[in-house]
Parts: sequence; structure tokens; C-alpha cells
Amino acid sequence: MTEDTRTEREDRAESGAASRRKSALLFLRDLVVIFLVAVLVSFLIKTFLIRSFFIPSASMEQTLMRDDRIIVNQLVPEVASIEHGDVVVFRDPGGWLPARADEAKPPLIAVIDGFLTFVGLSASDSNDHLVKRVVGLPGDHVECCNALGQMSVNGIPLDEPYVVLPPGDTKVSRDDFEVTVPEDSLWVMGDNRYNSKDSRYNTGTPLEGFVPIENVVGRAVVVSWPISNWAWLDNYPQVFAGVDEGTG
Repeated sequence: MTEDTRTEREDRAESGAASRRKSALLFLRDLVVIFLVAVLVSFLIKTFLIRSFFIPSASMEQTLMRDDRIIVNQLVPEVASIEHGDVVVFRDPGGWLPARADEAKPPLIAVIDGFLTFVGLSASDSNDHLVKRVVGLPGDHVECCNALGQMSVNGIPLDEPYVVLPPGDTKVSRDDFEVTVPEDSLWVMGDNRYNSKDSRYNTGTPLEGFVPIENVVGRAVVVSWPISNWAWLDNYPQVFAGVDEGTG
């Protein structure tokens, strides 16, 4: 074998190795670009369209169970209006949630959870929000309870199939109340009526139990986890039929 032949083979080998290195670098570059695009898309979706939250309490049973994860449509109320019966997630209006110390996490777990929250795959701030069903919209007159134990909105009694009551109880609220919802506010209640610290039991807070619409993060549309609890969340329009035309 001549020296020229060896040189040619060495050149071809070096060229092939360089080509493989270049291909590997291009592949890694494409992976990084795909990852960054996926993160950006997830961030934009989480910021403007949908977001995930987990359910920390039993106040919405049996509609939502403790530790369920829900998907929230953040186009409500900015783009789509809030309706009677909607299940909404909202920021604490002040005094609804007890003060709590931040839970210490190992640094690596904190970084991972922060990243997942950033892209909308986690909901580390769920304990700073509440989830309830909208019963009263601005201007509504809401009262409870009539002789049948029903709640009324604008004089229209409601037959609420989603409400959970203790055995033997027929009143949809343990305590009677009567309110008129102020402008730009909501009256919200949990479906687990005897185990929900909702508008009824926050009348001593600065906003007297009403939730400013601007505090609403969005409307819960689906239970996404666990799979066994997967369900679309209904706002039961038949329950509130005629309420908007009610005379109060």
C-alpha cells in the first residue's frame, strides 16, 4: 500500500468523522430549538389560554374531589363572560384563606416545580386560590332558604342537582342569608354546602363575602387528573333558567 493511498483513506476517515460530528451537533441544535419552542408555546398557553390547578379541599365535592387537577380557561372573564353556574378559580379577595408559611423544598425540587409552574404543567400556587360555583352575578338578589329548603336567585327557586348535603338535611344552606350582589362582583358557593367556607361565611371580610370579577383567574372546564375522575364541568344552565328575567 502506497503512502498516497494511506493518506487518502485517512482523509476520508477524518472527513467522515467530521461529518458525523457535524450531524450530531445539528441534531442537538434541533433538539434544543424544539425544546425552547415547546417551552415558549407552553408558557404562552399557560399565560393567555389555559392553566392547571389542583383542588386542595373538599368544598366542591362531589363535583371536584380533593387533589383533583383541573384545566382552567383563562379567556374567562376577559374574552368570554361569566355565567350562572360556572365553576371559577379566583384569587383570595382578602381574608378567605388563613395565612400560611411558605413550605421549604429541597433546592432541586424547588427548581423543577418552578419550571413546571412556569410552563403551566404544575400549580404550585393553587393554595393561594379558591374554586367555587357562581350563584350570583352583579345585581342579582340571592336568598336562602324557602319552605322547601331551596335557594332563590331573583325570586326563582333553584333545584340544584350538584349540591351535596348531609344525610337527612334538605336545606341547601345550613344558615339563611339574603344579599344583593354589587356591581363587578360575584356571589360564590361550594357544592359541598355544609363543608364550604364560601361567600356565606366571609361576610366579615373587607368585601363582605363578594368576589371581584377582576380576581377571577378563569373558568374550570375539565377534570384532567386522575383519569378515573375525568369529566367536563357543567354550569347547569337548566338550573338557572329564568333567573335573568326574575323580578327579585
